[in-house]
Amino acid sequence: MALLRLSLKYAKDYWLFIILVVILQLAATIAALYLPSLNARIIDEGVAKGDTDFIWSTGMTMLLVCFVQVVTAIAAIYFGARTGMGVGRDLRRAIYRQVDELSMLEVGKFGSATLITRNTNDVQQVQMLVLMTLNFMVSTPIMCIGGIIMALREDVGLSWLVWVAVPVLFVVVAILVYLLMPLFRRMQDQVDDINGVLREQITGIRVIRAFVREPFETDRYADANRALTETSVKVGNLFVLMFPAIMMILHLATAAVLWFGGHRVDAGQMEVGSLTAFLQYLLQILVAVMMGVFMMMMIPRAVVCAERIAEILDARTTMTIPEGVDELPRRGELEFRNVTFGYPGAEVPVLEGLNFTAEPGTTTAIIGSTGAGKSTIVNLIPRLIDPQIGEILIDGIPVSAFNRHQLARLIGLVPQKPYLFSGTIATNLRFGNEDATDEELWEALRVAQADDFVSEKEDQLEQGVAQGGTNYSGGQRQRLCIARALTVKPQIYVFDDSFSALDVATDSRLRAALSESTEEATVIVVAQRVSTIREADQIIVLEAGKIVGRGTHEELAESNPTYRAIVESQLTAEEVN
Repeated sequence: MALLRLSLKYAKDYWLFIILVVILQLAATIAALYLPSLNARIIDEGVAKGDTDFIWSTGMTMLLVCFVQVVTAIAAIYFGARTGMGVGRDLRRAIYRQVDELSMLEVGKFGSATLITRNTNDVQQVQMLVLMTLNFMVSTPIMCIGGIIMALREDVGLSWLVWVAVPVLFVVVAILVYLLMPLFRRMQDQVDDINGVLREQITGIRVIRAFVREPFETDRYADANRALTETSVKVGNLFVLMFPAIMMILHLATAAVLWFGGHRVDAGQMEVGSLTAFLQYLLQILVAVMMGVFMMMMIPRAVVCAERIAEILDARTTMTIPEGVDELPRRGELEFRNVTFGYPGAEVPVLEGLNFTAEPGTTTAIIGSTGAGKSTIVNLIPRLIDPQIGEILIDGIPVSAFNRHQLARLIGLVPQKPYLFSGTIATNLRFGNEDATDEELWEALRVAQADDFVSEKEDQLEQGVAQGGTNYSGGQRQRLCIARALTVKPQIYVFDDSFSALDVATDSRLRAALSESTEEATVIVVAQRVSTIREADQIIVLEAGKIVGRGTHEELAESNPTYRAIVESQLTAEEVN
């Protein structure tokens, strides 16, 4: 069972707190069970006999017992809370680390919406179950067993009421749990759905507004929201039935004790104080069972959440991360050796039999139509995904031999979609090199043609950056991402269509500055515009995942039909403009 396995695994580090909780709950429960007995003695031996001294002395004992109960209960809740919150923190950390180790394909298999839900809502459900278990379920069996023993001490003749009331409560619980389990499972899936719709709409808000699709998207969100609401209402209806049923059982049990116990008192078979104590013990037993019922209501949802969490934690990535090599390559020669890659479920590979070498001090450009496999090559170089066949080598060493830190030092990646993190310009530029000085940051900005707009900012390097860099234009984000890669000073630069948002003049200045800054490095440029790559030392033309041309701009323009078609289409567009 996933819930039990996760609870035991992540609670074992808090065994001392758990032991303290058990001891403190035991002390608090014993104190609570002792109070009705003292109250019965006050009634039978103090009030009935008019013994004021006995009432005062026993009353003081009750005050002392109450004090012990309060202190131990508070301490138990404190250590229980520490344990519950700690388990939640450790679970979230484990999920984050597991997702971080999965490849892009495996992360895409789950989807970002469900990963967020599982790391927040699902973990919270398991965390609350651990917390409530330590705060209530530990004391529930102690209270039930101790209450039954103490009730039997007061009067055995009424004990049958306990054996009737408690099973009735358990039957109610079993029925409700049976009905709630599928509803909770459906609810968690619907939380995933509503998060997925909302995330998609927020990400694509500009497209939605551009095509005036707000009514359609509103209806789509309303459908997801309605489905979740209907399931929640069904769960709520069961909860509404639960508490009246439990309270009815409590009231009937109280009435039965007073009725049958009154007859026994009238017949002289038990004292009034014993009847009062028995009633209190029965109520304590039933309240403890009621708390157990409440906990049982939480278990079905926590079970579902634990299964969803375990699905992530048990996922086995095909990408093993090694300890790394003893010495990093010094040249940075990049080689694709018979590389083939296909996405799961695809009929044909995206890349097939790729063989090429990018030498240090040269620029290798990759061009091709949409779907030719250019972005897949970009993902293969820093080992975001692994090829099914073949290998990628740096100075003759497979990229699979390097650990992540080593690959980050060797390869500077500028993604197609520039992304900045919330913070400042400086923190974003130091993302790959925390030790970079301000002078190195300004030099990277100068090469990336970003120093002009950064210097105009009030706080310059300390200027704030919103999440995703939304407070900067697309061209500014691209240049800052290029500067971030330059700050690392890697041996291999990979530019994935990283100049598309730049005007022609800025693009020209940037490429000129890059040629000086990266003259000893291996440069890989993936581009759509021929003007960006025409000066490359080697241009690789892709078509349907295969290399159909290789050479300089002049060579390919003369001899390669695919490349010539790309050049002519862009020249025609420029002429029209």
